[in-house]
Amino acid sequence: MGGEFLDLVSQAGLIVKLVLLVLLGASVFSWALIAYKWRALRGGAEDTEAFLEAYRHDTLEVVFEAARELGRSSLAVIFLSGCEVMQRGAQSEDQKLTPELASAHARKLSRTIQWAARSERQHAERGLTFLATVGSSAPFVGLFGTVVGIINTFQGIGAAGNASLAVVGPGMAEALIATAVGLLAAIPASVAYNVFIARIEENNALTGLFARELIEDFVRLDARGAPQVGEAAE
Repeated sequence: MGGEFLDLVSQAGLIVKLVLLVLLGASVFSWALIAYKWRALRGGAEDTEAFLEAYRHDTLEVVFEAARELGRSSLAVIFLSGCEVMQRGAQSEDQKLTPELASAHARKLSRTIQWAARSERQHAERGLTFLATVGSSAPFVGLFGTVVGIINTFQGIGAAGNASLAVVGPGMAEALIATAVGLLAAIPASVAYNVFIARIEENNALTGLFARELIEDFVRLDARGAPQVGEAAE
């Protein structure tokens, strides 16, 4: 079967071969991207679970150290971005903390955490556009190759003046290969895209909830004048 497939590909026209080459490249890149995103999402979920366990039950110093070790978790990255703002605020503690300064610091803290959360969401969605493009366009690219192959087949029939099955069959088989390869490239990309989107939307909801909770926690911590996270580690 494999030898027959290669024989048909070798006998196909130049345009059909180019279409097959494009589809093969898109398929290989899609599978590599699927494997990468799968590992990244699984690793992020494992680190997020460990980070949340520490955040809910341990001291801020322990949480800070855990966040530095659990870099695959978007929540840990958001937490560390908030810690940086808190530490910079602690370095200027010789200034009198007026209500205006406290309000400005709270706004800066909120913006930093929100931007970090948005950056993590964009990072998680990276590469999905390519999967969506392959899933939606690969069948049409394959169909284009099939149409070109059919046109070449009918031209060959006209030149030979013979429309027997022995003449038509190989040409039609060559043409339909492009559609088959297009579907083989599109189906895994479409399935992976839908699975990844569902998991990323769940993670985005968790990220948004955690960002709001973290802002409230850090603002309360700053208002009490408690020691800033990360100082003990330094």
